[in-house]
Amino acid sequence: MSEVAFTGVAPVVPVRDLDAALDRYRRLGFTARAYEGPDRYGFVERGSISVHLTERSDHDPQYTGAVIYLYVSDADALYAEWKTSGVEGRFAEPADTPYGLREFAYVDADGTSHRVGSPLAT
Repeated sequence: MSEVAFTGVAPVVPVRDLDAALDRYRRLGFTARAYEGPDRYGFVERGSISVHLTERSDHDPQYTGAVIYLYVSDADALYAEWKTSGVEGRFAEPADTPYGLREFAYVDADGTSHRVGSPLAT
């Protein structure tokens, strides 16, 4: 029997307002679209990254927020892009880590922490 290949992953992130979240991700450079069915659900993509959004009336960012780690080619460049995008939320500046990554963090209005890292030059 052949081994099953994993071909991708798409975390499902809770949001309070799907339209606002789709707009936020667009401003961060993602393509974003709402599901065309009866559910309040959306899809955002950038490069090979895909995130699903689910609107939840009971979502409380302090208790049901998510964490996503994104590996990118240049954390500093993406930080500069996102920081000037005008999105709501908190940013932690890029820093070198002891585990060989240059990383920053962005926490959006829905409490989702986006940790972003790129390999340190060796």
